Amino acid sequence: MPSPLTVSRGVITSIFKNADVIAAMAFVFIIAIIIIPIRPGMLDVMLVINLTLALIIVLMTLIVTEVLQLSTFPSVLLVATLFRLSLNISSTRLILTEARAGDVINAFGEFVVGGNYVIGLVIFVIITVVQFVVITNGAGRIAEVAARFTLDAMPGKQMSIDADLNAGLIDENEARTRRSKIQREADFFGAMDGASKFVRGDAIAGVIIVLINIIGGLVVGMVMGGMNFEVAARTYTLLTVGDGLVATIPALLVSTAAGMLVTRTTGDKSFGKDFSAQFLGVPKVLAIVAAILLSMGLIPDLPFLPFLVMSLACGSGAFLLMREEQKTGLKQLEAAEQEPEEDVAAPEEDIRNLMKTDLMEIEIGYNLVSLTEKTEEGELLQRITSARRRLSTELGMIIRAIRIRDNLQLPPNTYLIKLKGNEIARGDLRPGYLLALNPEGVPPEELGGIPTMEPTFNLPAVWISPAQKDEAELKGCTVVDVATVLITHLTEITSSHAHELLGRQEVKEMVDMVRESRPTVVEELIPELMSVGDVQKILQNLLRENIPLQDLPSILETLADHAASTRAPDLLTEYVRQSMARTISARFAAEGGKLSVITIDPALEKHIASSLQETMHGSFPVLEPEVSQRIVQGISSMVEKLRNRGLSPVVLTSPRIRLPFRRLVERFLPDLPVISLNEVVPQVAVEAVGVLKENEG
Repeated sequence: MPSPLTVSRGVITSIFKNADVIAAMAFVFIIAIIIIPIRPGMLDVMLVINLTLALIIVLMTLIVTEVLQLSTFPSVLLVATLFRLSLNISSTRLILTEARAGDVINAFGEFVVGGNYVIGLVIFVIITVVQFVVITNGAGRIAEVAARFTLDAMPGKQMSIDADLNAGLIDENEARTRRSKIQREADFFGAMDGASKFVRGDAIAGVIIVLINIIGGLVVGMVMGGMNFEVAARTYTLLTVGDGLVATIPALLVSTAAGMLVTRTTGDKSFGKDFSAQFLGVPKVLAIVAAILLSMGLIPDLPFLPFLVMSLACGSGAFLLMREEQKTGLKQLEAAEQEPEEDVAAPEEDIRNLMKTDLMEIEIGYNLVSLTEKTEEGELLQRITSARRRLSTELGMIIRAIRIRDNLQLPPNTYLIKLKGNEIARGDLRPGYLLALNPEGVPPEELGGIPTMEPTFNLPAVWISPAQKDEAELKGCTVVDVATVLITHLTEITSSHAHELLGRQEVKEMVDMVRESRPTVVEELIPELMSVGDVQKILQNLLRENIPLQDLPSILETLADHAASTRAPDLLTEYVRQSMARTISARFAAEGGKLSVITIDPALEKHIASSLQETMHGSFPVLEPEVSQRIVQGISSMVEKLRNRGLSPVVLTSPRIRLPFRRLVERFLPDLPVISLNEVVPQVAVEAVGVLKENEG
C-alpha cells in the first residue's frame, strides 16, 4: 500500500501537469457562482480560499527579488478581483433571500465589530478609503510612471546590450535573453498600469455593493419580512458590514501586494533581507533611538512602560550589532596577521624572456591599473579573454592570448594597443565614469559631462557620472563603462589586423584540427601540393578583405582542386573566394538579403584590364596618375553619399579586375568590400545604387 507521502507527491505532480486544465475549470467555476446560488457552507469555504489567496500573493511580493518572477501578477490580479466580486454577488443573494450568509460573514459582523453595525460601517469606510485613496492611487501612479520610463529607456538598454555583445562580454544567447527580459519588463509594467484600474474599480464596486445591500435589506426586511426598522437595520446592516469586511480585507492585501511589487527597486535580495540590512544594520542609529525613547518615557503624562520596553529593545539590538561588528573586525585582523609576508627579493629572471615580443599587447597608464583587479566590476582580464574567444569563433582562426601590462611612462588615463611591439592605436579612459555616445547628437552641455572622442570610431562622446546613466539613456545615448570602451577598441583593431595575427604556427594548428575530421583533404594538399606557408598566404588574403575562415575544410578542398595547375597566391585566392560565394554574399548583404552594389562602367573596366601589369607580387593596374586620382575621388564621394543614406555599398566588378581594383582603392578605403560577379549567389537580390565612370570626381 503506498504511503501517504507518496500519494500526496503524486497528487501534487498531477496538479502541476494539468495546471492549465485546472485553471480553466476554476475560471468557469468563478463565472458559474455569479449565476448559480451557492449554500452558506460553500460560501464559507470560498471566502477562506479568497483570504488564503490574498495572503499568498502579498507574501510572494515580499519574498521575490525581481518583478519578473511574478510576471503573471496582472492576470492574477484580474482573476482575484473577479473571484472577489463573484463572492460579493453570491453573499448578497444569500443576505437578501435568507437573511444569513454563512459563519464567516456572521463572525465578522458579530465578533470583529462587536455586533455594532455603526462601528462596522466606520471600520469598513476607513479600510476602503485607505485602499482606494492611499494604496491603489499610489500603486497605480507608480505603475504608470514605471511603464513610461521603462518604454523610454528601452532603446538605450538595447544599445547597451549590443555594445556588450560587440565587446565580447556576452554571447548571442545571453544578448537574446537580456533583450527578452527588457521586453518582458516593459510588458509587465504596462500591464500593471492597466491592472491597477481593476483594484480601483473593485474598491468602488465594494462601496456600491454595501449601499445596495443595506437599502435592499431594509426593503426586503420591512416590506417582505414584516420586520420593524430597528430589527431590519440591525440584521441586514451587520450582515452587509461583515460581508464588506470579508471582501475588503483580501482586496486590501492584494492592492498592498500590487504596490509592493511595483515599488521594488532591488534585484538581488528579498524585501525582508534588504530592509534588515539597510535599516537595522547601523547600530549607532538604534542606540540614538533608544536614548530618545527613554527620554520621552520620562515626560509626565506619557506612559513609561511602553517607551521603556521599546528603548530596551533598540538598545539591546544596538549592543548586539556593535559586538558582532567587533568580532568581525577581530577576525579580519587575525586573518591579516596570519598571512605570510611576501618575499621582497626579486627572483632572477631569464634574460631570454626579455627578448620575447608579444604578438599583441595592451599597455595602460597607472590610473587604469584598477581595471585589471578582480575587485573591479567587470574584470577586464576576463572580458579580454571572452572577446578573444568570440573573435576566434567569428573569424575562424586562432588568436593568441593578449598581454596587458602597466607603463609608467604613459599619461595616467592612456592605453596603447601594440602589434608585434609597435603601437597601432591608443585612447584615453576615465575610471569611475561612463561614456555616453549619442547618435542623435544631443549637445554635450545637456548631459553635463566631460566632452571627449570615442577612440574606436572617433565619434563625439561625453564622460558622465554613473548617477547620470538613466538620464543619458532616456535622451537616446548609448552608455558603456570604461572597460567596454577598451574592449570595443581592441575588438575592432584585432579584426582589422587579423591577417597579421595569423602566423604559420596558427595555420598549422588549424590544419591539424581539420585533419582530425577530414584527413583525406589535408593529406592530398599538404605537403604534396602546398606548404603551410602557401596556405597561410591564401588565408591572410581572405582575412585582409574581412572574409572569415570558419569553413576551413571547404577552403582546403578548393586549394586541393586548383593547386596542381597554379601556385599563384592571388589566383588561388580568387578560386577560394568563388567557392565561398554564399558566405561572401551573406556577409555583405543588408537586412532582407539585398546587396547594394556600385558597378563599374564597362569602358573603365576595359581601361583597367588593359593596364594590368604582372609582377612577382601579383597583378597591379598601371594607370595615369590623374586617372587613378579621379577613380579614387569618384568612388570615395559615391561611398560617402550612400553611407549617409544608411546603405552599406559594395563594389561589384568582373572577376578579372576585382583584385587589381581592390588594390587601387584599399589605401584610401580599406573597409570598402570589392566582390566579383562570381561571388554573388543567385538567391541574393542585387540593387545597383551607383555606376563608377572614368570621369567621376
